[in-house]
Amino acid sequence: MTAVDVERLSVQFHGRGGPVVAVDEVTLSVPPGSVVGLVGESGSGKSTLARAIVGLVPPVGGSVRIDGVDLGTLSPAARRRARRPVQMIFQDPNSSLNPRMTVGAALTEALGVRERAGRGRAVRDGEVAELLDLVTLDHRVAASYPRELSGGQRQRVAIARALAVRPDVLICDEVTSALDASVTGAILNLLRDLRRQLGLSILFISHNLAVVRYASDQIGVMHHGRIVEFGDAETVVRSPEHPYTRALLDAVPRLGGADASTAVP
Repeated sequence: MTAVDVERLSVQFHGRGGPVVAVDEVTLSVPPGSVVGLVGESGSGKSTLARAIVGLVPPVGGSVRIDGVDLGTLSPAARRRARRPVQMIFQDPNSSLNPRMTVGAALTEALGVRERAGRGRAVRDGEVAELLDLVTLDHRVAASYPRELSGGQRQRVAIARALAVRPDVLICDEVTSALDASVTGAILNLLRDLRRQLGLSILFISHNLAVVRYASDQIGVMHHGRIVEFGDAETVVRSPEHPYTRALLDAVPRLGGADASTAVP
């Protein structure tokens, strides 16, 4: 099982007035088999941290370790191989899925990353069907284009594509933010089932504390590029220590005046 460890990681961007610190010396671990939630408002650095972990933005300091191996010590090719057990699912499947490719073609392309030679079309079609089964989609969806699917179906396809390379860790970046409440619940339950079925670890990123609390074992609260609070999910929700965490809790919708721990996604 793969573990992801981030230590004192920093990311900067160039702004008009000089460097802008997006991630400021963040230390975070995703142990094998766990779900770690990361919550904060837009601009807090959550997505930038996720992109730095998977290599989409370069850090200016700190380290990312996968199974104890510091990626900064590896060659670019070795770094890509080391990152393969960690796959990212993005917020908007309309942007992350190729509109000119059918679902089956997109999944077949992802399966090809595993570089297993000698597989015929029937074998590959069977693997596509298995991926669709994992995310509870009808096999006929393989012939569809993304535009022909609902938002929830597209996000399931994005999850299936990430699973094609048989990762140990999923990074879910705001995967429910564009979905309505009923579809959000279905996607969260799917991720729970996949975690149990496949033994996945998950870094679950959202601006919605109620959703993060529902999905996670532990929660980190991110503000201005730093993690200002971290702990067991129930402890963070019921006994927050940082004022920013309390402000996030105050913003969570409640049912009948109940506290945030009973709020539903």
